[in-house]
Amino acid sequence: MSEQIPQRVLVTGGSGFLGINLIRHLFAKGVPQVRSLDLVEFDYPEKDRVEAVVGDIRDAATVARCMEGVQQVVHTAAALPLYSPEDIHTTDVVGTRILLEAARQAGVARFVMISSTAVYGIPDHHPLMEDDEMIGVGPYGRAKIEAEAECLKARGQGLCVPIIRPKSFIGPERLGVFAMFYDWACTGHGFPMIGNGKNRYQLLDVEDLCEAIWRTMTLDAATVNDIFNIGAKEFTTMGEDYQAVLDDAGHGKKIRGFPAAPMIWTLRFLERLKLSPLYKWVYETASKDSFVSIDKAERVLGFTPRFSNKDALVRNYRWYVEHLDQFRNASGVSHRVPWKQGILSLAKHFF
Repeated sequence: MSEQIPQRVLVTGGSGFLGINLIRHLFAKGVPQVRSLDLVEFDYPEKDRVEAVVGDIRDAATVARCMEGVQQVVHTAAALPLYSPEDIHTTDVVGTRILLEAARQAGVARFVMISSTAVYGIPDHHPLMEDDEMIGVGPYGRAKIEAEAECLKARGQGLCVPIIRPKSFIGPERLGVFAMFYDWACTGHGFPMIGNGKNRYQLLDVEDLCEAIWRTMTLDAATVNDIFNIGAKEFTTMGEDYQAVLDDAGHGKKIRGFPAAPMIWTLRFLERLKLSPLYKWVYETASKDSFVSIDKAERVLGFTPRFSNKDALVRNYRWYVEHLDQFRNASGVSHRVPWKQGILSLAKHFF
């Protein structure tokens, strides 16, 4: 791979889970200057090496300042599904539009868009290909489709805009909904699964995602100015993959499957009452196959995932256990903190 290392990169959402992992990856690759734009203060050990701007991607003036002197942008910032529909739209769609226009005006060479496989909705076939129909589930899925449309407009105006659609990615610093599973595993409990657990649900290690991003940043512009699915290459059934974490926890507990339909109806009801952190995209897809083809990324980008589903889950779980004291009493709606379990915490006592 012929690499031309950008001298200054802007990472939106740099204080987030993907943001910090990507920033560390960029430093390891030799990028000398990284600027972060995030609503949240950048409070990692790397803060002395990063030019951290606390601000909103919906603020055009702040965005314009952050584009000064930047060769490339990696856009990881997003309002996740637990945010309000208005915040999701204004952040994920309007914010992306503002960033793209500012990047074009500033003469940025490349704008890497981190989208999501949520754009495919709940499909009727697998594996999913990049040219499959997009039917987003919920405000988040629909917003990602609209954000990609903004990227295509900017591409039509001459900006190089690689679009990456990653599967759910995990690794160091990832909490969110996965923290509930890790909490149950760590405290010696089994875990319920929607359905029989025999479906195949592809995940992705954040380190593999960062490497895919790097390739879209450094390969020839004409090659990468496209859309790429990114996910693990090796994955088995959902039950078997998640059982690897319970086995690593060492308490002899098991994944237990339950009929999908009644669990989904229950979770819909609890979500409506705001008693559960699980949103539609999680519980509607958890019992179904969900995997994408990464053939295009392998062929065009030379992308080769290092981690299987099991590797990624266990790696993330071990990080969770090692750092538990840092976030034991924290909660919120981002991937950086555990999500409140709500009424689901009561179910732990039955496992």
